[in-house]
Formats: sequence, C-alpha cells, structure tokens
Amino acid sequence: MRIRPIARDDLDGLQALAQQAGVGFTSLPDNREFLAGKIESAASAFEERTPVDDRLYFFVLEDEVSGELAGCCAIEGQVGREVPFYNYRLGTLAHSSVQLDLHRTIDTLFLSSDHTGDAEVCSLFLRPEYRGEANKHLRNGALLSKARWLFIAQFRDRFPDKVLAEMRGVFDENNTSPFWESLGKHFFPMDFSEADRLTGLGQKSFIGELMPKFPIYTTFMAEEARACIGQVHRHTRPALEMLKKEGLRWEGYIDIFDGGPTVEAYIDDVRAIRNSRLCHVEISNSAAEESVSRWLAATTHMLNFTASWVGRAPTDDNTIVLSEQEAQRLGVSTGDTLRLLET
Repeated sequence: MRIRPIARDDLDGLQALAQQAGVGFTSLPDNREFLAGKIESAASAFEERTPVDDRLYFFVLEDEVSGELAGCCAIEGQVGREVPFYNYRLGTLAHSSVQLDLHRTIDTLFLSSDHTGDAEVCSLFLRPEYRGEANKHLRNGALLSKARWLFIAQFRDRFPDKVLAEMRGVFDENNTSPFWESLGKHFFPMDFSEADRLTGLGQKSFIGELMPKFPIYTTFMAEEARACIGQVHRHTRPALEMLKKEGLRWEGYIDIFDGGPTVEAYIDDVRAIRNSRLCHVEISNSAAEESVSRWLAATTHMLNFTASWVGRAPTDDNTIVLSEQEAQRLGVSTGDTLRLLET
C-alpha cells in the first residue's frame, strides 16, 4: 500500500470512492465533472502552477496488488480565499436579574469565518474493505492520515501557521442529521443532501445569504440536536482520535449543517511535523523486516511524492535501509533522501 498524488487517469476510481463515501462527506460529492476539476486542480498544485494560497493537494491510497484505489485524503493550502469558509462558533451569553437574584448562561451559535487563510486536512476516506482490525490492511487509516503531515513538514514554506480539520457530524439510523432537522432546514429551502451537494461543489455563498446574522440560542433547538454539537459520526471516530494524538483540539467551532466539530492546531505544534526527520537511503537485499512496522517514510519531491510503511528503524548514522521492494514502492535509490516518522 502506498500514498501518491492523484493522477488524471484516476477519475473512475475517485468517483467510485465518492459513491461509497455517502451523504455528509461534503468534500467528495458524486459528481463526475466536479471530480475531474478537482483532479486537474490537484495536478496544477503538485506541478506548482497555481498560487500557494489556492492549492489543493489530493492524494490516493493505492493497492499495489489489485491496482485499485483504497482511499483518499487531501490538504487545502488555505481555505476561504475564493469561496467563503463558514462554520458556527459556540459561545455563551450571560443573563441576570438583580431584582429576582437570578443568573443564567445560555449556549449560543455565531456564524463565523474565523478560519479564513488556514490550511485544512480533508477528504480522508477509506473503503470499508480496507478498514478494521480483522483486515490485514490494519494501518491504512493511519497511513492516509499521517502521510499528509510528512508532506506539510517537507514543504512547510507552502503552508500558513494553522491547520484545521472538519469532522463529519452525527447521523441517525435513517441517515438523517438531527442538527440539520432542528436548525438548518428552517433557513434553507432544501433537504440536507442538496445543501451538502451544493457545498461540496463549492457553491457556499447561500450560507452567508440565508443564515441569520444574530446569535442562535441552542435552547430553542431539540434536545437530540443539542446533543450532536461537537460530536462525530461513528465512522469518523478513528480519524478524530488520530488527529487528537497529533495535537489537534476542538476549540468550539462546528459544521454549519451537521454540527460536527472542527479541530485545529498550529502547524509547528503538530506531533508528526515536529518529530519527522530526514534520512539517507541504502538498499539491501538482506534488509530484515520488523514484525510490526512503526516507521512511515515519504519522499521529498513534490511532484512524485510517495509515502508507505517501511519495515525497520533508521540506523544510528541516520540511514534507512530498504529492501528492493520497499525502494521500488517509494521510487528511491541508494543515496536518496526520505522523511521518516516513528508512529
């Protein structure tokens, strides 16, 4: 299994992933024309033909055996520069009556564009057959998530100070969002799937046009909707846990539609970025494999960026010894440089 930049001939595979992702996965809509445009935008970003603040770096997880795409992930260079990036900020308003000796604090939601200009790690999706402890591809989710940090670490000057991730919110057994049913549907004359589709296609101006500009008191919302604020979809929990281990935290921002949390951090504080290091490559036919690989390796060239697990730790002289198969998978030769991370 390896991570690589998406290619122009991956359109069919990407659409198959989008079809499996389902409702609520805003950044991967099942729209062939839009996905083709996304692939072209990513190609321009990796070729450095677009401005730094308008780059989408889109990666796929490739199964070497079958050749199929097992998953995907992406990095937005900066959000909100061309299309507004909205979310709700959870706040508190205090009310008191001296005469009655009463004091109350009430949670509120404020429409916000506070994350404009931040980077975003996004679009992480792994096909169901490549998930779970019972599967031999146990660490595919970690590979998808952590490879992005190695990319950012290697090309740090292309990114701003902060990074965020939007997490999918709670849906019930009928694939309905209680948060949307209690709030969004009253302001948007459409169902959730249509609003989600428009947002995924980049048509976000209607949010600022139709949502109220004043704080929304959460006490007016249904109890099941309030319980969704800052909570994630059951399939999103592993991704959230990986982000939390890297140092991303929820600071009170949630998704406009489903109430899922937005987690964030300063890029230089992200654990994987702080702890990754450069090593020289040496190829050996006698390279010994570890029973469980703890080391993630990534190449240092943007256009051909590749990441995969390697079977051993670097030596004391900062050399990583690869088998011929590992070297071929990563596209490196003896004397090249890799960025390594112990997980």
